[in-house]
Amino acid sequence: MKILLAVDGSPYTKKMLAYLTTHLDMFAGEHEFTALTVQHALPPRARAAVGSEVVDNYYAEEAAKVLDPVVKFLTRHNLKTKTISKVGQAGETIGKIAESGKYDMVIMGSRGHGALGSLVMGSVATKVLANCQVPVLLVR
Repeated sequence: MKILLAVDGSPYTKKMLAYLTTHLDMFAGEHEFTALTVQHALPPRARAAVGSEVVDNYYAEEAAKVLDPVVKFLTRHNLKTKTISKVGQAGETIGKIAESGKYDMVIMGSRGHGALGSLVMGSVATKVLANCQVPVLLVR
């Protein structure tokens, strides 16, 4: 099974990873894992002010802060993991990557806001569900 792990470095990501490593028997066969993190885009003026190289380095450093611990954790559990980092709107980007990469499933942590909280604040999980035709497993 080809599985996309949407990660952001939050405690919810940690809960999702713990759940994943203790429930691998739920998924049949061999698994191919890819950890994806999406960075919010900086304002265009920031790129113009400091230069593309500085901004690109910033994105790379922020992605590494999220992805390195995830890969380390999964490696300790004998799970090889590829990584992808993108810049943009998280919910939409996760959905697009899941479909274009032909993933069988997306797994992500969720804060578990109630209906009112999601309506007022928006939710990455809600946006992923709206933008993705791939099954999504939310871990709370």
